[in-house]
Amino acid sequence: RQYNRLRSLLKDARHECIMFSNEFQRYSYCPREKGEAMEKWQTRCIYYAAVWYYHHLAGQKPLVVITEDQDAIEKYGIENKDIYVISVKDYLEGFWPDLKAAHELYESLVQSLRERESESQEKEYAEHLPMEILEAGIKSGRYIQGMLNVNKHRAQVEAFVRIQGSANKNSELSSDVLVCGGKQRNRALHGDVVAVELLPRSEWRGRATALSQSEGEDRLAEELQSQPMPTGKVVGIIQRNWRDYVVTFPPKEEIQSQGKNSQKILVTPWDYRIPKIRISTQQAEALQDHRVVARIDSWESTSLYPNGHFVRVLGKAGDLETEMAAILVENNIQVPLFSEAQMREMPVNNPESPWRVESEQEPERLDLRETHLVFSIDPQGCEDVDDTLSVRRLANGNVELGVHIADVTHFIKPNSYTDLEARARATTYYLADRRYDMLPPILSADLCSLLGSVDRYAMSVMWELDKSSYEVKRVWYGRTIIRSSYKLFYEAAQALLDRDWSVVEQIPELAGLGGEARQEKLDQLVWAIGSLADIARYLRAKRDRGGALELEGVEVRVQLDAQKNIAALVPRQPLEVHETVAECMILANHWVAKKIWERFPHQALLRHHPPPRQEFFTELVECAKAKGFTIDTRSNKSLADSLDRAVDPADPLVNKLLRFMATQAMSNALYFSTGAYPEEEYYHYGLALERYTHFTSPIRRYADIVVHRLLMAAILREKGAELRETPASNKELEELAQHINSKNKAAQHAQKQSTELFQCMYFKDKDPVTDERCIADAVIYSIRANGLLVFVPRYGIKGAVYLKNKDGLVVCVNPDGSCEWKPGTLKRFQDRISSTTADGSETFPLFQHITVRISVQASRSHSESIRMEIISNKPHKRSDPDLHCDTPHPARADLVREVIRCAEEAQQAEEQASRTAVAGENQEYCQTRGNSLYSLLEEIRELALLDVSAVSLTP
Repeated sequence: RQYNRLRSLLKDARHECIMFSNEFQRYSYCPREKGEAMEKWQTRCIYYAAVWYYHHLAGQKPLVVITEDQDAIEKYGIENKDIYVISVKDYLEGFWPDLKAAHELYESLVQSLRERESESQEKEYAEHLPMEILEAGIKSGRYIQGMLNVNKHRAQVEAFVRIQGSANKNSELSSDVLVCGGKQRNRALHGDVVAVELLPRSEWRGRATALSQSEGEDRLAEELQSQPMPTGKVVGIIQRNWRDYVVTFPPKEEIQSQGKNSQKILVTPWDYRIPKIRISTQQAEALQDHRVVARIDSWESTSLYPNGHFVRVLGKAGDLETEMAAILVENNIQVPLFSEAQMREMPVNNPESPWRVESEQEPERLDLRETHLVFSIDPQGCEDVDDTLSVRRLANGNVELGVHIADVTHFIKPNSYTDLEARARATTYYLADRRYDMLPPILSADLCSLLGSVDRYAMSVMWELDKSSYEVKRVWYGRTIIRSSYKLFYEAAQALLDRDWSVVEQIPELAGLGGEARQEKLDQLVWAIGSLADIARYLRAKRDRGGALELEGVEVRVQLDAQKNIAALVPRQPLEVHETVAECMILANHWVAKKIWERFPHQALLRHHPPPRQEFFTELVECAKAKGFTIDTRSNKSLADSLDRAVDPADPLVNKLLRFMATQAMSNALYFSTGAYPEEEYYHYGLALERYTHFTSPIRRYADIVVHRLLMAAILREKGAELRETPASNKELEELAQHINSKNKAAQHAQKQSTELFQCMYFKDKDPVTDERCIADAVIYSIRANGLLVFVPRYGIKGAVYLKNKDGLVVCVNPDGSCEWKPGTLKRFQDRISSTTADGSETFPLFQHITVRISVQASRSHSESIRMEIISNKPHKRSDPDLHCDTPHPARADLVREVIRCAEEAQQAEEQASRTAVAGENQEYCQTRGNSLYSLLEEIRELALLDVSAVSLTP
């Protein structure tokens, strides 16, 4: 782990670290003396390497050697006045006396090391097996290697080891391995790569089938279990994946109960899946209402809890900025302000020095400014327009379709500071009320944004299509110069497609025209949009015949007012023009994938979507059967056809929920290097394409930047020209692909958590008994042993509804449909659950509509969560006339507006109180300043706002 961290540090040029091989340099080499301890020899080598470097610089710069070896400090500290040999403590006090955070971190580390040395030797856990034994056992099949995934809802008692492909030598084992309880987990943390040993079959257990009554439940469910599954115990750790953890100190009374002389404090991580961490600090009482960051140092077999140290303060718990900072830390997202070095690499574009097309670029690019009608279609208010379209009739009657993508790689050179930062971020992070850009704004919102009526560089793919069948006759790839004629938003484009001329006044490029000029341009634009729609219908039909899936995700977009504040947060309304644009982008991604793979068969960055495991479809198949539908999951084609037929005319939500369940069963779409996988694994299951990549969004995805460079290299190689940069090797590309996959997953989780935060803040100050906004209709989509899982269309919320409470009482339904708790029993079936009391029995089948009350479950140490309680077995009909308006989901607009208002009031109060310390910490995370709020923009297929835990079908 330390080796990998050092290796990453050295590879990242932003840190300006260099490795010097002192053992292979004549004047710094020091042979080890007879009987000399290894530590003494290494310290001596480091000192003489510093001496050599000092003379190499001709004595112009003093050097500092840091060591905790007091003998070395006394011996070498006096040899050269310009080479300081000092301890960490002396270094901090002498060179950084005002760096308070560093001093506190040092004291925490020192205290942690002291207490680690004084720990009891009584073992609480079994020792981990040595690595050589683990490796041999994995090869022989005795042990199984995989990643530990802790069940968030039963964090103390239930975890699963997801088997890692070829690491499984047991051919009979096709499912995950269950690990029950902390002892069997043996100090492994969520995300660690572990080796497990299977227990005897007589000790195998099943998954818990009951809803947990509290997050992180710490008791084993003795009864309510599924069929027994392979169960094992962790015998060793292959790779630790520890990270920074957001933690909360216990209440004051708990701190005092641990003893005044004790500096060991058990802090509770924000993430339920992480055990309490024992840290050493003298600030526990002062920080008990704050979120802080801690790191784990060790977890010995003699300790019940891992040992760690305090790192820094995020802010007061409950504050919007603190909670947002916590989300970033928990997902290992670093988004500092762009540095001066990065900004110096940026081109200039201002009134005094406007950017223009460079004269040397014109001969290198195809100029489309006067020959092609180029336009963009994006969400309203979109700033980073990275794709435009064109369509025109050719002289031979055929049609030319063009997809033109911002040429980001022209401005970002490989291994530049900006490139390294973009690679580290890997994506633009979209949260519920803000975004953190992958690229500096001069590129993302200006020179690389294909805005209307300005010249821009583009990477283009243009196809000649048959005039009647739309089959591809010829394709061209290359760099171009474009000038977009229209910057359309989706609703306007759809209106033009529907021949609704009332929208013309909302299109600035047309609104200022009159008479024949206006009509001529309008006719051209309407023809172009109509032609695109026709082509897209053909493309979609062709993919449908191949088995392409149309699955369900909860997609939300933000509406902004004139002041860039959020006016509404509403589910994305499906329009044909959405599919039109998406099909054109999929076509471009597909053809670029084929091009780069043909030229670089072993080092192309592609994207595949593996077929899902059949056992993941069980719940979908059973739920559909309950409504009389048959779902065939043998192939993507049969699944798509089955879902198309599974329509209930009386309730459109049935098909929506079935598609949502199919989405949950899917595996993740991932980037990969072609040299790391056999060709049969290149296939994209969801899109039904043999080759696929991402090319169309280089402003917000680093993968697209890599693909742009590969495409240009392919074009140059085809022309016989010399490559300016050698493409990355298969090994380097696969490492980069894994990094991007990891960051994309983090972005999805962060977006989901930030949205849940806003939902909780909205409902928190409302009375769930009297406020109509807390009462909503819900649809049952899954049955559990003690309750239901439901979907609330009004808010796009999914969650648990209990039919049995902690006291053992069950829901009793009165004649009017209202519910109350009474003694009784529950009986679960595959498609329904029955509640029986002395007053009678009530059955809740799948897809039934019920009424729920929404409230917020408070938590001191964790994020707050939405709770739902059944109040009626009948559908809810809203009575508030204000809620029956034409605006879709007005309550969602209220949600965001109210949360923003409360957050701004809290921020103003904080500023008046001059809490500069907390604000200083927040600046590390906040890239945008002021009260302006960003749009979520178009994350339609990449990031699902409200349910990213269910894998979305990301193209």
